[in-house]
Amino acid sequence: MARHRFHGDSTRFQAIADYIAERYWHDVRYIADVAGGQGMLARILSKQYNYECEVIDPRAWVLKGVKHQAGAFDPAFSTYYDLIVGLHPDGALREVAQAALLRPTVLVPCCNFWLPEKLGQIELLRAIEQYYDQHGVGYERVTFAFKGPKNIGLVSAPPQAAPATFDSSS
Repeated sequence: MARHRFHGDSTRFQAIADYIAERYWHDVRYIADVAGGQGMLARILSKQYNYECEVIDPRAWVLKGVKHQAGAFDPAFSTYYDLIVGLHPDGALREVAQAALLRPTVLVPCCNFWLPEKLGQIELLRAIEQYYDQHGVGYERVTFAFKGPKNIGLVSAPPQAAPATFDSSS
């Protein structure tokens, strides 16, 4: 495979793919890589682990052979997938968290697109955890095996209650 240039620790894609394969293995098949940029994570998940993975990102430039939808992610459609992944999802942060009300998610935030006020990494994680607590989402905080500081995420399972509705203000 050719070398590709990425911002941050390029081992993050393999680390997240390995984590997903170890944790979910055959329990999931269809994966959404939200705001997945060029699609390196989707490529690894598809080629190395045989998952059906597609990038959903308004930036329509992905690596050759990577399935993608050029557009914003809508959490209402997350039920099509078995797993939603947001590895540094930037502006799609809230939508990935909302998808956790319907599907398992792996969310590794990098930037505060949660609240207008400035939040550090731990405060941002706490704010998302509070949202999960308010909506009955089960989760655990995980430190992933790549260089930080943006290597801490939330792995979640949806509540067992009725289907969720989304309020953009919460």
